[in-house]
Amino acid sequence: MPKPKTEGAWQRMLSGRRLNLLDPSPLDIEIEDIAHGLARVARWNGQTKGSHAFSVAQHCMLVERLAVALKPDLPRESRLIALLHDAPEYVIGDLISPFKRAVGLDYKTLELRLLGAIHLRFGLAPKVPETLHRLIKKADAAAAYFEATQLAGFAPAEAKRFFGEPRLANKRLDPWGPVEAQQRFLRRFAELAPG
Repeated sequence: MPKPKTEGAWQRMLSGRRLNLLDPSPLDIEIEDIAHGLARVARWNGQTKGSHAFSVAQHCMLVERLAVALKPDLPRESRLIALLHDAPEYVIGDLISPFKRAVGLDYKTLELRLLGAIHLRFGLAPKVPETLHRLIKKADAAAAYFEATQLAGFAPAEAKRFFGEPRLANKRLDPWGPVEAQQRFLRRFAELAPG
């Protein structure tokens, strides 16, 4: 199958890297760019309570924490994969699930290609093992439930219909500003990254 034309399909990052969105190279990926972008991308299309949007960076940290709550002996590398589960959104944004379904498989292919390059950049397997994928999905659904009920105006019964009811202790959420979210994400990455 021929590769898609990629001319002009890149974004310049603050680090100076030019990331080709259709054929991403791990060499053009920097954690500082990821943290900066994720801290400025709003979950729920910004439709949340609080003086700041709830960022994807903060969501990623919540999912990593919930994955550990579900499986306390989760290895460091698996925790890092959980932290980076939505990392492609630093360049493609956080599309809400109904819109992702409308866009279709091309969006998912792009997202997975970016995630694979991000994993390679940080010494992780490009494809997430199925058992870990299921655990992260479960933690992601629990995070969505807490975010929906505390920040996005969902009643518990409505959130339960969409995300299931998490069998975890409630996590109180207070959205951080972008600079704080970026710094905290970078610190957590440094704690989990090899070396």
